[in-house]
Amino acid sequence: MAENVYIVGVGMTPFGRHLDKSVKQIAAWAIEDALKDCGIERREIGAAFFGNTMWGHMQGQHCIRGQVALLPAGIQGIPIVNVENACASGSTAFHMAVNYLRAGAADVALAIGAEKLFSPDKAKMFAAFDSGWDVDTAKENADKLILLGAGVEPPPGSTSPRPYSLFMEVYAAFCRFHMREYGLTQRQLAIIAAKNHGHSVYNERAQYRDAMSVEDILSGAPITYPLTVPMCSPISDGAAAAIICSESGLQRLRIGRNRAIRVRASVLRSGTARAAGDLNQHITRLAADQAYAQAGLGPQNVHVAEVHDASAMGEVLQAENLGFCAIGEGGALAESGATTLGGQIPINPSGGLESKGHPVGATGIGQIFELVAQLRGECGPRQVSGARVAIQENGGGLWGYEEASAHVGIFSCD
Repeated sequence: MAENVYIVGVGMTPFGRHLDKSVKQIAAWAIEDALKDCGIERREIGAAFFGNTMWGHMQGQHCIRGQVALLPAGIQGIPIVNVENACASGSTAFHMAVNYLRAGAADVALAIGAEKLFSPDKAKMFAAFDSGWDVDTAKENADKLILLGAGVEPPPGSTSPRPYSLFMEVYAAFCRFHMREYGLTQRQLAIIAAKNHGHSVYNERAQYRDAMSVEDILSGAPITYPLTVPMCSPISDGAAAAIICSESGLQRLRIGRNRAIRVRASVLRSGTARAAGDLNQHITRLAADQAYAQAGLGPQNVHVAEVHDASAMGEVLQAENLGFCAIGEGGALAESGATTLGGQIPINPSGGLESKGHPVGATGIGQIFELVAQLRGECGPRQVSGARVAIQENGGGLWGYEEASAHVGIFSCD
């Protein structure tokens, strides 16, 4: 039987604009913070997994990205694995590090994600996302996915005259599908966004830290109906790192258990060919079922969640997929107050991607950073009271009617 695996150190830069820093510099920043967090030296790390998606597109660094970023930071002479899995790159790096330890190949590993997306060239920034699906069938992909929203007509003036990512059009179609099939409302989406902007006020590493009311969200600049700008994640730079130990690594390094967070489950799945309306077979619903089985827990045991909300609609879908409510009831769950700090199942106490930011390759480990802090009781005004079990969901790309890749992790403080 594989040994238990623990997260013993985490580090994360603020997410936002780091125009004066390189990928190497922000990666080194996150690594240094993670090492300080657990009090070990670089030489103890047996392998490193580096998540990055856009460095090739933005700066032409297509190969050896992990080596270019980590060797100058003193992570040398060990296996360095480069991981690219769209928005799930960081979580995939984490998943690989966990399984490397479970296989007994090392007793300490580093998982890190880093991304630099801000650029004076706005067209280049938005084009970075164009290959998040099969580029050979891009028009067919868009037509099929946007058709999901048929039957809900956008009101006049609810579509931006300015260019925006085509993926926002797809998220809007997911919204309109839920509106048509389950009665989701634009106001419920605004409640989710206002909740996340409120949570981020207390997160010193969040990109946006200003509270917004539901009316502020509804009156925000339109993207495409029903989404407004404050309902959507921004372009971000940032890095996040996690140092992971096996049971034998904890003992060898004499790391105390009081702040070690146990990895109860780490599940990575790819998309499947399913019917558009068959949400019971959604990639993250299946991944969540696997993760709960691996952890020996259920949604009723979870105290806090971080989910992938590239738009507020993402939180609706993932609240349903993780089993916090029935399919079709994610909007009503948020409207009830259950997902807010102090509610039954707080979701995205960090502010989520909408407010904390979304530096693609770092996003998943950024979620894990938040959950580790929550389980340690270190989150101050945004602390979820009594949090002992946490769940993370992070998706990447699109294939068919769902994410091309998704990770679900479950963690506990025992």
